[in-house]
Amino acid sequence: MNKKQTEILEFDKNHVWHPYTSMSKPLPSYLVESADGVFINLASGEKLVDGMSSWWSVLHGYNHPELNQALIKQTEKFAHVMFGGLTHEPAIILAKTLIELTPEGLNKVFLSDSGSVSVEVALKMSLQYWHSKNKPEKHKILTVRNGYHGDTFAAMSVCDPVNGMHQLFEPVLMKNLFAPAPKTAFDQVWDAADVDELSAMFAKHHHEIAAFIIEPIVQGAGGMRLYHPNYLKACRALCNQYNVLMIADEIATGLGRTGKLFACEWADISPDIICLGKTLTGGYMTLAATLCTDEIANTISNGEAGCFMHGPTFMGNPLACAVANASLKILKRNEWQQQIADIECIFKQELTPLIAHTRVNDIRILGGIGVVEAIENVDMSEIQKRFVELGVWIRPFGKLIYIMPPFISNKAQLSLLIKAISVVLDEDNCFQRN
Repeated sequence: MNKKQTEILEFDKNHVWHPYTSMSKPLPSYLVESADGVFINLASGEKLVDGMSSWWSVLHGYNHPELNQALIKQTEKFAHVMFGGLTHEPAIILAKTLIELTPEGLNKVFLSDSGSVSVEVALKMSLQYWHSKNKPEKHKILTVRNGYHGDTFAAMSVCDPVNGMHQLFEPVLMKNLFAPAPKTAFDQVWDAADVDELSAMFAKHHHEIAAFIIEPIVQGAGGMRLYHPNYLKACRALCNQYNVLMIADEIATGLGRTGKLFACEWADISPDIICLGKTLTGGYMTLAATLCTDEIANTISNGEAGCFMHGPTFMGNPLACAVANASLKILKRNEWQQQIADIECIFKQELTPLIAHTRVNDIRILGGIGVVEAIENVDMSEIQKRFVELGVWIRPFGKLIYIMPPFISNKAQLSLLIKAISVVLDEDNCFQRN
């Protein structure tokens, strides 16, 4: 790197706060010069195969010509207008497309800034819905352990209270209800007893539960756990039985990642509210959406407030909506189905054998998700440096080394990612000593 790049990195280290990173002992950051296709190109010269899709958001690869053009074209018209009292075609087209694609019955669309905010919106919808039905006592949220739904306050209150990364804030968070995490894995024989404790919690607390929120099939940042579709089906049935709204957090799983367009499809269920984010713009810009049923929207709108009490400044940003429309247009060609099937096939062929490694506790694969659970926590600084040396970008956490690559990744690129994981498993300095 040249002097300017070195100085930039030094300023970054001293002044720029990165996600979940200490300012007094910051983890190293790598300066990106450009990105194209599945490659992240560093200023120091390395060309890295991306295994993370920039936290699961980049579906079609970087610097995609169709997504670039959508942004340029919209910029030439207008980059932003307020959404209060004004509307525009990109937002209208996006809402129409989301209604068409999402599970049946989700006909009202609220656009927001990020996945965490889409969860906040969903929880507020639930609470305002029951308030509008003169049942303010239904004010708690039921969820399962090992879940993760975001870093804002209401979202934190439904993340796992022990390993959900937010224990520090527990005294000031909403006091919600937590059932045990699903136990039956996606590919195991279904055990109906898996929902016994959840059923008991519904029976005991339904009079005070506004909504039940869950990540369908895949518990993401809470442990990359893949659970059985029958569990999700039972959740829907319990919500129906006890008159509780069901919120599906599809921020990480939505738009093809699991092998279904939406993970809810594995259980053939429709939620009352769905949260989308991450993938909406193909990884180009921050944008999220919360969709709900007509019943929820109409009840809220006919309640005491007369409207839904939320309105972000950058709601329905035209640039984000335009690039989202372009990304969804690519998805609607249906090439994603074969792309995900190919990724899953390679994962099963090349990632599965790593289960024999003495450092590996479990291997989990579904669609475009591959997870290696180690028996020890990784040393983030060392393992990240080693991955860069091996020509890949993989960002583990805890004991989990996982990959969720862009849909366009080919066999050679996927094999390089898996080979890099295989290499670091043999290197003691990449892991913390227990």
